[in-house]
Amino acid sequence: MTGGSLGIRTGSYGSLQNTNGVIVGGGGLLHSKSSGIIRKSSTKMLSGSREKERSLPYVWCRYLGRRKVSMLLLIAFALLVFVLGSFVVNKESTSPNVDQRTGILGMVPYVNGAPRKPEASRILARKETQKDEHFYVANNLKGGDRNKFPVPASKGASILPFHHPCANFSFPPPPPPNLRRIGPRPCPVCYLSVEEAIARMPSSPSASPVLHNLTYVHDENPIKSEPHGGSDFGGYPSLKQRNDSFDIKESMTVHCGFVKGSKPGRQTGFDFDESDLEELQQFHDIVVASAIFGNYDIIQQPRNISKEAKKNIPFYMFIDEETEAYMKNKSILDSSKRVGLWRIVVIHNVPYSDARRNGKVPKLLLHRIFPNVRYSIWIDGKLQLVVDPYQVLERFLWRQNANFAISRHYRRFDVFVEAEANKAARKYDNSSIDEQVDFYKKEGLTPYSEAKLPITSDVPEGCVLIKEHIPITNLFTCLWFNEVDRFTSRDQLSFAIVRDKIMAKVDWGINMFLDCERRNFVIQGYHRDLLEQMPPPVAAVAQLPPALPNISIRGRTPGKRIPKHGRDKRSGSRRHRKAAVGNRDSNLF
Repeated sequence: MTGGSLGIRTGSYGSLQNTNGVIVGGGGLLHSKSSGIIRKSSTKMLSGSREKERSLPYVWCRYLGRRKVSMLLLIAFALLVFVLGSFVVNKESTSPNVDQRTGILGMVPYVNGAPRKPEASRILARKETQKDEHFYVANNLKGGDRNKFPVPASKGASILPFHHPCANFSFPPPPPPNLRRIGPRPCPVCYLSVEEAIARMPSSPSASPVLHNLTYVHDENPIKSEPHGGSDFGGYPSLKQRNDSFDIKESMTVHCGFVKGSKPGRQTGFDFDESDLEELQQFHDIVVASAIFGNYDIIQQPRNISKEAKKNIPFYMFIDEETEAYMKNKSILDSSKRVGLWRIVVIHNVPYSDARRNGKVPKLLLHRIFPNVRYSIWIDGKLQLVVDPYQVLERFLWRQNANFAISRHYRRFDVFVEAEANKAARKYDNSSIDEQVDFYKKEGLTPYSEAKLPITSDVPEGCVLIKEHIPITNLFTCLWFNEVDRFTSRDQLSFAIVRDKIMAKVDWGINMFLDCERRNFVIQGYHRDLLEQMPPPVAAVAQLPPALPNISIRGRTPGKRIPKHGRDKRSGSRRHRKAAVGNRDSNLF
């Protein structure tokens, strides 16, 4: 994929409504009301005849004919309706409400056409009028303010120069409510070509604010000293150690998994084969990683990957022994340890009995598994990457001057609402979720409100992480993992508390882009258990067109042609030609 892309789906628009009693149809303009004709008296007609002769319409009617005059009037009226209709469409496309629905709230044009909570619309709509230094115009257009899309900027983000290929890109207006598709869907995204994206890769690492040196706790005999959760793999950090880890300094040592063993993956409880361990230590600018534990998903092969990415970017898939056994039994995995683009890495001695919690280790601790990598893209096992990694990194990190990017949840933006949704969906036992939320509430976590602007959401859609490996982002994912290790495995619940505590100490931020943009570069599949419950697809049966009916003409004897003469012969042949044309057209359909 070497060309730029403007997205996957575009909106559809409805026709103009009736204007002044005129309906736009396929055959022209039709008046919905017929005008009445009033007969005048003969005296009035005689007295006004000379005046009519002098009038311009009478001259037109006399020299052009009434039919031609009527056609000219209809054409003029059609042009008037067209101009008015174009004005209405342009006015709607440039109205602030459209910008608020597409740009600010993000979820409205793509999810059911309306936000679930009215207060969310009110809170986020105020960003249109805020003149805050944390906001910038992502789509500057020359000569006016039309289609400007205000979005929260990451720290250090700048306005795109006019010569940038995506400088004039903006979201199209949403389709009319009656034409909107129910549910979340992709929205257009402007990518650079692969060559341009590679050229814009930073030559040096981004600056890490305050924190410059980050090391990790090593403990061969971790002891649980408090009633809260934790694990041997995580080292059971105490509450005091947890609180100290949020006090950002120039040099820090924190818990970050892999507390045992000489290096991550060697006798740590999340172990690799020695050959894999050596390969994971190699230097790479970029890696793409995913994982399947508990045979929970089916491997999805990336698409639209450029030759440069296939050559320079490794794709790693981490699996446990259960998934390995299934893949070997199905002849999916052999001694090459490759399945398509994916390089398979088998994990031994997984630290948790919960497959979902095991998946959080590579998801949040890639910087520990790949100590010599600059950038990483994490995608959940059920996702299929359909855009080149260079283009994804350019769009969501390098263009934004960001070093960590994650999408917002498409519907929820409040941790407390997310917790209730997890309980309703039975994602985790309710008592553990309540304990975690109550703990955060005591620490000062409040429901999302306008006071958190320019932060637009407290709930991420955490299936994709785009990260530059620098000390501050490594610290963030370490502390995020510690919360997952201590409380529930639902990382959406612990994201906001870790982010807010770090942002309160240092000048740092996260690029939380729209979920519809995420759906542009990854396709979401189903877990294996759901796929196995689905009925098999019905085989498509090719249907032949129906045979032409055996038409018998009244008065004819089958197989005998009756000659025709004169006028009847010509009309009959014309009817025959029309019938043949009609039958041929029906066969085309």
